[in-house]
Amino acid sequence: MRQNNTIDRSAAADLRIGSKVRELREKRRYTLQDLATKSGLSKTLLADIESGDVIPPVATLLKLAKSLTVGMAYFFEEMDRDDKISITRKDEGVSIRRRPHHHEAGEVDYIYKALETKKVNKHMEPLLVEIQPLKTGDMVFVNHEGEEFLYILDGRVEFRTDDRREVLEPGDSIYFDSDINHSLRSLEGKTARLIGVIWNKV
Repeated sequence: MRQNNTIDRSAAADLRIGSKVRELREKRRYTLQDLATKSGLSKTLLADIESGDVIPPVATLLKLAKSLTVGMAYFFEEMDRDDKISITRKDEGVSIRRRPHHHEAGEVDYIYKALETKKVNKHMEPLLVEIQPLKTGDMVFVNHEGEEFLYILDGRVEFRTDDRREVLEPGDSIYFDSDINHSLRSLEGKTARLIGVIWNKV
């Protein structure tokens, strides 16, 4: 993935992810505590997201989208479109790079690219994801409502739940209920690339 496709602080500000979260929260007349209760996220994290100090990862955006009753694509697109057909050209996807100071120690360092950002009210979220190597003891498990499909493009990926471990090779795929605790890491000391499709129950 080209470096100039990733989002820096100024570009993230242009996306207005934090502002959109705050605007939706206020439109629904939620306090920060209300949104924290609905999403399971801390008030501190929500305040940091709204101020633009934190770029939220996929799992966090999905929880926010669910709590605010919008699709995740809402946070990437300025115009609310309802086209029956949506085409995203190769240079139109929006990529976000997690930076070390934007996540807890040990959490997976990755880049995710939203492959469709024009249709807001959709039920699936297609992503291109780059996952970095990580020590087993540093893996952080996440969960969110919905289902996920992952297809490995490059590299070897370890998929873990609380009681299961699978190693996925290029060409392998996995479909799972994403409300179970799960974590991914790249193996063999190099970046892995995969296509992910997430169905979020809005």
